[in-house]
Formats: sequence, structure tokens, C-alpha cells
Amino acid sequence: MWVVIGILLLLIGIGFARIYIQNNQVPPLGLHAGQLAAVPQSPNAVSTQTDDLGKKVSPLPFKHDPESTMEAIIAAVKQYGGAKIIKQERDYLYVVFTTPLMRFHDDAEFYLDETNRLVHFRSSSRVGYSDMGLNRKRYDMLKEFYLTK
Repeated sequence: MWVVIGILLLLIGIGFARIYIQNNQVPPLGLHAGQLAAVPQSPNAVSTQTDDLGKKVSPLPFKHDPESTMEAIIAAVKQYGGAKIIKQERDYLYVVFTTPLMRFHDDAEFYLDETNRLVHFRSSSRVGYSDMGLNRKRYDMLKEFYLTK
């Protein structure tokens, strides 16, 4: 009996350790030739630059200029909450969102495509297979906040 309980506790501990490690590993992100990183095959991501219709979201329109566009994005991110800006450049913003209850990290990127006057977006969960639609809901809320700025 105690051996079974010990084995179960060990397996639970290994599971939590795996989640902790996965949650703290930053995936390869960034902008490469005008493209954000590809989304994973799992359903826990959305992007404006994917061909996968189940994960595709629409780019956001540009504001007056890159500066006002970036300001509106940052304001939307702050209004959404639970975010930490990791990297900000003239045409790129990398933000990590942390979920309130489980403290999972989701990576979100914004690319300001000045040529086409669009804002591209990518958001992906680091942990698990399904996000239960969280990245899409986050995009929808960020879009709403951004468009009202």
C-alpha cells in the first residue's frame, strides 16, 4: 500500500516538475524576414501569419504612424493585464502573459508591418496541449482594446 502511494506521489511530483520546467522555457521567438515564429501543431496558439484556419486571426490596422500604433498596442496590453513586456523595438513587441490561477506563461508577439500598414500578432501557450481558447479570447480582447485607443 505505502509503495503504491509513494509511486503515485513520485509520478505527481514528476508531472509538476515537467510543467514547471516547460512553463519557464522560452521558445524560439522573434521576427525573421517579416515573419513571426510559426505556431505549434497543438491547438494552443493563434497567429495572423499562419495558413492553419483554425489558428488564424486577422491582422490589426495601423494607427497614424508606428509610434502611435505601438503606444496603442502597449495600452491594450496594459488594459488586458497580467503582462510583462520583455522586448520592445520600433516594429516589434514581445510580451509574456501570466494566467492568474495556475501562473502559466503565454508568449505574445506583435509585428508592425509598416509596408502593408498592418499589425501582425502571434500568441502561444508554453504549457499543455489545449488552452481552451484562451489565446483567441486574449486576441479578441486585445483587438477590442486596441481599436478603441
